[in-house]
Amino acid sequence: MSSVTVTTWYLEQTSPADLVAAEGPPAEQGVRIVRSQVPSPEFSRFLYTAVGGDILWTDRLGWSFAQWAEHLGQPGVETWVAYERGTPAGFIELNPSPEGAVEIAYFGLLPAFRGRRIGGELLAYGIGRAWDLAERWPRREPTRRVWVHTCSDDGPHAMANYQRRGLRVYETTVTEEPQVAMPGPWPGAGPVAPAGA
Repeated sequence: MSSVTVTTWYLEQTSPADLVAAEGPPAEQGVRIVRSQVPSPEFSRFLYTAVGGDILWTDRLGWSFAQWAEHLGQPGVETWVAYERGTPAGFIELNPSPEGAVEIAYFGLLPAFRGRRIGGELLAYGIGRAWDLAERWPRREPTRRVWVHTCSDDGPHAMANYQRRGLRVYETTVTEEPQVAMPGPWPGAGPVAPAGA
């Protein structure tokens, strides 16, 4: 089996003051960001496969319904979803850990919504929610650090978006990984022209 060299960057913020706001999409796009408050394995798996299908997100593909439900039901785990005119466009998942660290476990947009100025706004909003997470979960300690990792398999604009929002690289690793086919969401999925275009 052939392999591919993968570079992984770990980035962090250590103060809410590190967050840099984004210029959002025009108002006529009707973008809003909403927390998915009812744990839904079906919806979360849809977001995971729809966003990650063309950038090699595979680690949760084998999860059972029970595994999804257990993960989503953990206190402090949050999924924030960006919608454009009522249609899910992308999401950010926050996973807190002890000692006030909050990981941006997943972040991304469905392919049809990339390049529409939604990603910067969703990321900035999600980082803000990582910083104030303890306000919604009183048993959690205040956030002291927000972190994320991205790799050379991710979308071409991911790293620049993280850095524009004020995240700083603190570690880099290079590994050899087996080359695998991208899982989907299905062949031929991609941008759809808006009605009347």
